[in-house]
Amino acid sequence: MQLHISPSLRHVTVHTTKGLRDFIKVKVGSRKVSYMTVLYSILFLTFLLRFVFVLMAVDTIDGENTCSTFGCLGKRFRPRILGRTHESSALEVISQVLEEPPSSRHENKPGPDVPQSLEEFVAQINDRRPDARTFAIKLKSMVNFLEERTRTAKIQEYLYRHVASSSIPKPLHCLALRLANEHTNNAGARLQLPSAEQVPYLVDNSFYHFVLASDNILATSVVVASLVQNSLKPERSVLHIITDKKTFSPMQAWFSLHPSTPAIIEVKSLNHFDWFTRGKVPVLEAMEKDQMVRSKFRGGQSAIVANNVEKPHIVAAKLQALSPKYNSLMNHIRIYLPELFPSLDKVVFLDDDIVVQTDLTRLWEIDMKGKVNGAVETCRGDDKFVMSKRFKNYLNFSHHLISKNFDPEECAWAYGMNIFDLAAWRRTKISQTYHHWLQENLKSDLSLWQLGTLPPGLIAFHGHVHVIDPFWHMLGLGYQENTSLADAENAGVIHFNGRAKPWLPIAFPQLQPLWSKYVNFSDKFIKSCHLT
Repeated sequence: MQLHISPSLRHVTVHTTKGLRDFIKVKVGSRKVSYMTVLYSILFLTFLLRFVFVLMAVDTIDGENTCSTFGCLGKRFRPRILGRTHESSALEVISQVLEEPPSSRHENKPGPDVPQSLEEFVAQINDRRPDARTFAIKLKSMVNFLEERTRTAKIQEYLYRHVASSSIPKPLHCLALRLANEHTNNAGARLQLPSAEQVPYLVDNSFYHFVLASDNILATSVVVASLVQNSLKPERSVLHIITDKKTFSPMQAWFSLHPSTPAIIEVKSLNHFDWFTRGKVPVLEAMEKDQMVRSKFRGGQSAIVANNVEKPHIVAAKLQALSPKYNSLMNHIRIYLPELFPSLDKVVFLDDDIVVQTDLTRLWEIDMKGKVNGAVETCRGDDKFVMSKRFKNYLNFSHHLISKNFDPEECAWAYGMNIFDLAAWRRTKISQTYHHWLQENLKSDLSLWQLGTLPPGLIAFHGHVHVIDPFWHMLGLGYQENTSLADAENAGVIHFNGRAKPWLPIAFPQLQPLWSKYVNFSDKFIKSCHLT
């Protein structure tokens, strides 16, 4: 079939030839155009019309005026088609202003016309109907102002928490003074602990030995009470309490007047250990240097808070580094357990901010497989805030000494409730490694890790840790309140690590009863010091 169109376009003739399967020819004068060309032309025109429609719609949205002719469209879209923009859109203007560095503008010093809330911002925009650039500048100024105000409030919160957690609450100070007075005036408060017939049990490896180092009498009493009350074999449990010289008398008075029968209690001061002198304990010299370097390097809490550049969490870390506990020998004592207890083969070391909720004698049934330290890992668990800690969270991998010796993705573990195989420990160089890295950190101006005893512990016990079930140690009750109460009640040991200690007013109220139920508030010493 053929289609013939006369040159004047007045006559069209159709001839049937070989059928529809043959091609169609349109003759205009002497030209012949195939039907495929016609089809492609129609498709192209369809696409072009759609493209022009989209451009018209976009341009109408971005601009204030509309184009009603193709000539207008050509003038407005010609530069865009060629890869250039005729004029910036509102979104581009806003993005440009928001990406400008703060130093190039005055938004860090907001004037009186800067809105201080979203309501004020919306009201100003509705009243003045600004252009895109003015809108962006005002928005950026408001956000910067609110960010700065939030930062200041956060830093103040961290400062108050630092002061509250670093100082001794008046009731606790009162308790120590009253017990010291009782120790002086009451012979019953100066009993030998343990009694003479129980002394052989202190080195008997058939008993279950627990070690606790603390200068907090009330906290220590809760750990002991919770451990004994939940033990299935309290008569075979020995608790070795180590404290400092100033706290020894009131600590001895408390446990003399409040025996934890049938468990065996030993109270000793560090100065009672003959070998504990500066020449034999390298950490004492390191602690003195650490204190001098820290005080010079950190600049004190006033300088830390006055810094208006650093982020709040950095300020919080520096404030926490000033806490007295980070330079307390009680915090380093666990590294000397083999020397403190030369006759014992295995002990469980407990921090004073934990609560025992199950029978811990079952820990002796765990096969340590030749490892020294039985601990809970802190990189796996449902609580992503607490259980997400790896070596990179504690050690400074930008320092070559750290980066060449350790893996940043290696899982960290926790102090607070640890099983220590002292017999296996004595066959290693863990203590020497600990001292070596303390010296390296001092030489590096405390730049190898965050302040505390866990980072050097991660290094010293590297390769000597046996992972135990998370049931035995639940962390984070002292620094985040999202802990499920049901989960905490079902844990074997709960740990109030963090600033919000359960004996402080800043404790989380929904978690504090897990600790306070082991305090006898009817006790005369507790009542007289108004401990609640």
